[in-house]
Amino acid sequence: MTPSNSRRSFIRSFSLGTVAVSALPLTACGGGDDHQPVSYAHGVASGDPLSDRVILWTRITTAASNELEVGWMVAEDAAFANKVAVGSTRTGPASDFTVKVDATGLSPNRSYYYCFSCEGTTSPVGRTKTLPTGAVARVRFAVFSCSNYPAGYFNVYGDAAKFDDIDVALHLGDYIYEYAAGGYASQNAATMNRVSQPANEIITLTDYRRRYQQYRTDPDLQAVHARLPFIAVWDDHELSNDTWREGAENHDPATEGLWAGRRQMAIQAYHEWMPIRVPDAARPDRIYRSFDFGNLLSLHMLDTRVIGRDKQLALAGYVGADRSFNAAAFTADVSSPTRQLMGAEQTAWLQSQMNKSSATWQVLGQQVLMARMMLPAPMVLGTVGYPAYFAIAAKVKAGQALSATEQQQLDAAKVPYNLDAWDGYQAARESVLNMSKALNKNLVVLAGDTHNAWASDLADVNGQAVGVEFGVPAVTSPGFETYFPTIAPATVAAGMEQLIGPLQYAETISRGFVVLTVTPTETRADYRYVSTITSKTYTAAVGKSLRMLPGAANRKIVAV
Repeated sequence: MTPSNSRRSFIRSFSLGTVAVSALPLTACGGGDDHQPVSYAHGVASGDPLSDRVILWTRITTAASNELEVGWMVAEDAAFANKVAVGSTRTGPASDFTVKVDATGLSPNRSYYYCFSCEGTTSPVGRTKTLPTGAVARVRFAVFSCSNYPAGYFNVYGDAAKFDDIDVALHLGDYIYEYAAGGYASQNAATMNRVSQPANEIITLTDYRRRYQQYRTDPDLQAVHARLPFIAVWDDHELSNDTWREGAENHDPATEGLWAGRRQMAIQAYHEWMPIRVPDAARPDRIYRSFDFGNLLSLHMLDTRVIGRDKQLALAGYVGADRSFNAAAFTADVSSPTRQLMGAEQTAWLQSQMNKSSATWQVLGQQVLMARMMLPAPMVLGTVGYPAYFAIAAKVKAGQALSATEQQQLDAAKVPYNLDAWDGYQAARESVLNMSKALNKNLVVLAGDTHNAWASDLADVNGQAVGVEFGVPAVTSPGFETYFPTIAPATVAAGMEQLIGPLQYAETISRGFVVLTVTPTETRADYRYVSTITSKTYTAAVGKSLRMLPGAANRKIVAV
């Protein structure tokens, strides 16, 4: 069928005056012997908006085994009276019947509505928005990470979908999890009817596709996708736990095949199911890319996980049989100038992007904590328990005197608590901080991965202020409450804030997201939490608001 005929047939499928197109049916239709019933069981989505285009996404649910033609339409209004773009494409088994269209010719800073049509059945309507150009007064983001389906309901997504003034959703990774049913954070999955599918750990392309299919049936995830364009990057669980360049902690080549094969299949499924624009079709593992919001901010989405990361270090490897810690050897390895997290190519790209940007703010959307999260070595190594250190922290905060032993414990050498983060790649971190400082940029880093909420000042190795980091809580994945079940969460958070110098705020029990509001005069993070993820009845509220002001003298977290 020619493009013009495709367009005419698609428009005919919206005949009868586009009545009720704002409430399009999910029901299947027959259409005779030549047609298979279709539906849109996984909703619609949009992503990677630019000033003149946006990716549109859906999936056709069908029993067909052949390719299908799918029409699409973009309009300025939900009734589709003012259409601005119409076209058609094809999908089939080779792409798991997912549909991705790069809708072009749009206007900047404009909300649009879109839908699809296949075999006479139309999809739900989605809303999206293009990026602004020129002088921009405000941009708002909803920032998510770590959405584990069996761990609980996606109330966080549902809450974000209710906002009318958020421009873009950012997802910093762990959009899905790879574990088998009954695995990580699945204690209540059966009660909530959220047992992982397929039941096995996902390894093959079919497995990864099936897991995305399950996640995307969630009504709250569908709602936020239909409401907001997404800009997303992967973390490790889209592939396997603690992924690095040539493997993962949760991958055994002896029983699960070559890592390269699993990696390729996971990446293919990710591109099929996420509304992401591939910067280079020949290199689908390269997902780092930038988005400019006029003169206000440049957003650089990074990959700190797959393409450049050296294997994680383990503190246990530096502990002798007598429980002594080889600090010199550890320091030499963790600060090695050759140790990579992003890789040389991506690092050079980031420097080029930041150098050419004249925006007020430079925002890095990426996976793992960049802030220095250093704790006393006896605490991390377990020679002195966490409760003892939290008690010491409480005494220091209250201005109480410490015993000689407590003071010695507090003064012990500090080590990173999480070597999967930038703390395990210290020279790589200095490269990013130094480029921002040399270019005199107002740097804001966003991080996920830990399931807890953090806000930290960023400084170089010499203590010079560079910017701030807002670490976002998880959508559902459990936080430190599972590691410290007998310690009050407020004690844990307060202890971390006291013991970790750059850390200005911690919240380690609640699930939620960050509403990031960027203006010429501040970047503000509102930490918004839901009351529960084990019931569909919940409340939501902002628990903390923090901000950074522009200018070299203001690169630190301040209260609102």
